[in-house]
Amino acid sequence: MAARSAALKIDWTKVSSSLGLRGQTAASLQAFKKRNDDARRKVQVLSETPQTVDFSHYRKVLKNQAIVDEIENHFKNFKPASYDVGRQLKAIDAFEAQAVQNAEETKGKIEAELVNLQKTLENIETARPFEDLTVVRITGAIWAKKEWIADCVYRTRLRPPSPRSTKKTASLVSKGKWMPPGYKERFGDLSAV
Repeated sequence: MAARSAALKIDWTKVSSSLGLRGQTAASLQAFKKRNDDARRKVQVLSETPQTVDFSHYRKVLKNQAIVDEIENHFKNFKPASYDVGRQLKAIDAFEAQAVQNAEETKGKIEAELVNLQKTLENIETARPFEDLTVVRITGAIWAKKEWIADCVYRTRLRPPSPRSTKKTASLVSKGKWMPPGYKERFGDLSAV
């Protein structure tokens, strides 16, 4: 009885929305809900039908008493057939295994996404303040690590920016220009938008 009352209290819309179910898991849950509702309706209809048969009424109405006696005999000797529910239990177990597997896959994807988000959050928290991101400071920080640059394959091509180019870059950036004049004409527009 407690299981029946618990089953009646399930709010299916809250289950799917609060768990954030999507795809095959949500479809399987909806199919299960439909089967549950159909079974509940059938039980309700069958419980409302009368369970006893009044054979004395039929004896009064019908002239052929032998038929009523024969039907009453069959009714008293009737034994409901017992079904092997193993197949249904196997189907339920397979459904449960599939649901658990889908849940584990979803859990793995969510954990991987959380790790990526945590790394991104750490990068954001440890980033330099926006006020410190000037052209002079960035170029100075790059050239302060000359030992690392010396190990670079292209170390012979790299040289510190000239004061003129640093001033020109700072001037362009302060005006909101992010590309030098003539760049698009020479190399083309590579923007995806």
